[in-house]
Formats: sequence, C-alpha cells, structure tokens
Amino acid sequence: MAKEERVAAAGEVGDGVIKGIKVGGESLLLANVAGKIYAVSDMCTHEECNLSDGGILEGVEIECSCHGARFDVTSGEVTEEPAEEPLNTYGVTVRGDDVFVSLE
Repeated sequence: MAKEERVAAAGEVGDGVIKGIKVGGESLLLANVAGKIYAVSDMCTHEECNLSDGGILEGVEIECSCHGARFDVTSGEVTEEPAEEPLNTYGVTVRGDDVFVSLE
C-alpha cells in the first residue's frame, strides 16, 4: 500500500484553484478540475519554472507562465510545446476535508 501524506484541506483547493505544496522534499501542484483534485510535479519540464507561481489553469490544462508550455493535469501529458517531457502524476485521495497525496 502506498504511503499517503496529508497535504491540504480540501477547502484550500476549490474548483479551478491551483496550489503549490511540498511533500517529502518534492514540489507538487494540486489542481482542482470540476471538483476533482489532481497532483502533478510543480516544475515545468521545459525550463524548471514553478507552475504554481503564475501558472494558469484552464479546464484540465495548466500553462507555465515562463514560456507557455501546457500540460494536462489529469495525466501529466504535454499539450503544447516548448516542453517535451510530461509531468509526474501522483495519487490523490480526499477524506472528509483532508487531501492526501501518495508519492509511491
């Protein structure tokens, strides 16, 4: 069973909201799309800019504020260059008002 860590209150990540967090020394991004919370790496794979710092969430896509790379937060896949590598994705569980992320 994967180890889960509580990372936020669900109320902190309302619909359409992104939130940068640190878990186990890693920077992750929480994104709420239509009431479901997803977790991906917070670092753009193009030029290592933090997506949570000025990134724009539109539907399921997050756009990096540095050079415009776009990623699907539900799968981590690149949807628009200049990035070529996908983001890592992480399991998310919401229990009550607590959001948990699994790093394994």
